[in-house]
Amino acid sequence: MTDKIIENNQVSIMGKIISDFSFSHEVFGEGFYMVDISVQRLSDSSDVIPVMISERLIDVTKDYRESYIQIFGQFRSYNRHEEKRNRLVLSVFAREVSFVEDDSDKVKSNQIYLDGYICKAPVYRRTPLGREIADMLLAVNRPYGKSDYIPCICWGRNARFASGFEVGGHVQVWGRIQSREYVKKLNEESAEKRTAYEVSVSKMEYLA
Repeated sequence: MTDKIIENNQVSIMGKIISDFSFSHEVFGEGFYMVDISVQRLSDSSDVIPVMISERLIDVTKDYRESYIQIFGQFRSYNRHEEKRNRLVLSVFAREVSFVEDDSDKVKSNQIYLDGYICKAPVYRRTPLGREIADMLLAVNRPYGKSDYIPCICWGRNARFASGFEVGGHVQVWGRIQSREYVKKLNEESAEKRTAYEVSVSKMEYLA
């Protein structure tokens, strides 16, 4: 793995395809498509994770719903301009794809490793039940001067640890990608349900 992208941003997910492929964009004649993967948690719930995949990796004209798939790649972000502001859009960028029998090995069905830099001060808080949480935004560098901006959430001891991180600090995190629904108020009369994606951190190291 000499590719810097693969070294500092590694994702492995395994789950069930639950949508059709929808066209995203084209680069130098190569089409990229979005598909939703339902990834089982250790509990009875699941996360629905959007995946961007090249037409060269899979036949996007077929209906693969209910099929189980394993994907290796990176967690990527881009800014989409809407409602007079930029919205951070996240998805898994697939580099390797393979079909599997099922997701019986649930312990390994959702893993991510990131090596990046704190780009805004972590926000530490407690829930009404007293659980400690800290939100971090990690900038993970790509080649050619680009970066992905990945929201991360820490719990308990990790939250207390993260609360002392400084902007620009170098951090490595291990965890899983999770999806979370919330209601976005658009104006006084209307709101819409949206889904946020973030890394739930299980382990981390502060390097500088």
